[in-house]
Amino acid sequence: MKEQKKDLRVVKTQKLLYQTLIDLLKDKPFEEIKVSDICNCALINRSTFYAHYNDKYELLASYINNLKDALTKELEKNSNISNSKEYYMEMIKLFLDHIEEKKNVYISVMINNQNSITMDILYDVINNDVTKHIQKDDFNTGGIPSNIISKFYIGAVLNVGLEWLRNSNKYSKEEIITYLDLLIPDDLNKK
Repeated sequence: MKEQKKDLRVVKTQKLLYQTLIDLLKDKPFEEIKVSDICNCALINRSTFYAHYNDKYELLASYINNLKDALTKELEKNSNISNSKEYYMEMIKLFLDHIEEKKNVYISVMINNQNSITMDILYDVINNDVTKHIQKDDFNTGGIPSNIISKFYIGAVLNVGLEWLRNSNKYSKEEIITYLDLLIPDDLNKK
């Protein structure tokens, strides 16, 4: 069954509402933002907002799901690598590129507002990717349970990504990648 094309006006309104929410999150905690604030800044009527979303929580959830889908799509580029170090290094590069491309969003949602929903979604996306990779027939865990491996790398990837986001003027993306390249052993697949 073919996916129906979205009305361009709907897409345009959703993008406007997403951008307005992100702009407001730069200056205010999410809890203090009202639908009327979003409508006033976006220059739309409340009825237009409610034609698309039930409330501000649904707007935020929709935007975070779009981020999730974008990150999932990015990580799929890394599916054909069987060497574990190359896989993790490429996953980290893709993750940092994704964060860099949407830096203002992640700073607004994760740093300024400390939104745990976003962290949970990022965790799930990376967990799914790592688990899928570990479960490949040619991936040797060296006797380490796959859930331990996935938790180890998920924690590393998310925390390093957040550290870089918080201190991007302290470390360049290339420096972070170099440090991780030194930290991840070359022989992860060997017993």
